Amino acid sequence: MLNVKQLNINFGEQQVIKNISFDLQPNEILGIVGESGSGKSVSTLSILGLLGSKAKVDGSILFQKQDLITYSNQQFQNLRGNDISMIFQEPMSSLNPSMRCGKQVAEVLIRHKQLSKTKAKKEVLNLFEKVKLPRPEAIFKSYPHEISGGQKQRVMIAMAIACKPKILIADEPTTALDVTVQKEILKLLKSLQQETQMSIIFISHDLALVSEIADRVAVMYQGEIVEQDDVASIFKNAKHQYTKALLASKPSTNHRLKALPTVKDYILETPKAAVETSEERKKRHESIYSHPPLLEVKNIRKTFISNDGCFSKPEKVNAVDDVSFKIYEGETLGLVGESGCGKSTLGNAILRLDDPTEGDILYQGKSITNLKGEALRQLRKDIQLIFQDPFSSLNPRLSVGKAIMEPMKVHGLYGDAESRKQKTIQLLERVGLSEEHFDRYPHEFSGGQRQRIGIARTIAVEPKLIICDESVSALDISVQAQVLNLLNELKTDFGFTYIFISHDLAVVKYMADQLLVMHEGKIVEQGEANEVYAHPQKAYTQQLIEAIPKGI
Repeated sequence: MLNVKQLNINFGEQQVIKNISFDLQPNEILGIVGESGSGKSVSTLSILGLLGSKAKVDGSILFQKQDLITYSNQQFQNLRGNDISMIFQEPMSSLNPSMRCGKQVAEVLIRHKQLSKTKAKKEVLNLFEKVKLPRPEAIFKSYPHEISGGQKQRVMIAMAIACKPKILIADEPTTALDVTVQKEILKLLKSLQQETQMSIIFISHDLALVSEIADRVAVMYQGEIVEQDDVASIFKNAKHQYTKALLASKPSTNHRLKALPTVKDYILETPKAAVETSEERKKRHESIYSHPPLLEVKNIRKTFISNDGCFSKPEKVNAVDDVSFKIYEGETLGLVGESGCGKSTLGNAILRLDDPTEGDILYQGKSITNLKGEALRQLRKDIQLIFQDPFSSLNPRLSVGKAIMEPMKVHGLYGDAESRKQKTIQLLERVGLSEEHFDRYPHEFSGGQRQRIGIARTIAVEPKLIICDESVSALDISVQAQVLNLLNELKTDFGFTYIFISHDLAVVKYMADQLLVMHEGKIVEQGEANEVYAHPQKAYTQQLIEAIPKGI
């Protein structure tokens, strides 16, 4: 179906793809795996001629005996969406925010199949049913911002398969989606592939995820394919150290390592493998829980008023519904649940970014629910937040050094500007960066480095409690391992207490001492993390556990 031979791609002097070759057979799913920057997306964008004029492409890309490298722009326009289609990583930025969802999909059918608007609409509604979108008519008329992330991804899939392509390229189609929604999308892609007999190139940084859908896997590292084989062989007998690192970097659901192995560990052949024993964990917990709680949440409720139109009756929505728990100094409390369950709303209430409708929050034994002025500012120093997206939370016009110094200045820490600068350099070095990064700007760093900068900025004010809100969900598996290790090291060194919010139960189980499972605004299950995972009491918790990609 597709034959890529000795493909090289250069941007100016920089070679980003180095002599790669792979085949895609009819009715096959090929997984391409690797970290950000390994060349996965660039190599597949070249198949559709989407690299732009600055890219120099050598080698051959044969599709039905035609070399796509020789194609003109007009030939590519006829090919894209028709014979070869693509699902992009981020549906929100791939869909036009000013166009209704149905019209965007209909546009493809009108362009390539010359259907009338009436016939195109009928076909789009059929496609929406095929990708299992609820209320196809309503979603046809909806704008992208009016539907959920999983629904946006289904609209993108409907658009990609509209013209019944022979090849579908799925570029990280489930990144940052809830594990349950991710499982549904994988199941959908597999069923569509079996129904239409199309071939799929499935791109991801998660080998365990790829194993659930792919027939064969190609592993990319620094612009090269370092290993390719069928899925079972890759999992059971990985040959390259990088492949072994990708397999090992994901937190295990069977045992708890003291530190996760990283790619660097495997490349240097010094992987970490120390396991925390149940006795060590028990002793640590006895120490933590022998003291009074640091923070106590009592019967918190946060109600929003929903009003969908001028003539509709206002409806009350309890985003957080009668939630109570305690967190102790030195503890990591895991908070897990799907998008929309109320995790972030609860975090905002604790941070006093949003006042609760009912209930009380005690910090060090004193109520903080009605704090104002200087008392609230002091609380903000003690309770800090690590954001999900460090790029949007950092000011693009401030160098990272100044961004880290800014909260120090606000809270009057470390005396003068020179002392703050020295402290900032120490913090940069502590999170794995260096003094030379002080004057650089956020756009000059990778996603993992930006997250480290965000962590340095958070710990600059020496907080006692840190809320990590989906702080590793968008990171590569191996970078995620580095950041999780860093958070645990900082916890040991500085005595931090974490509320760790995520939709990924495997990550939360690895990090957490106690685990809270949240669903539709309520805490449906709570207990010691290992115990909740091993013996879930609620069907919803079981559903989250079953949705975790486990590999072969």
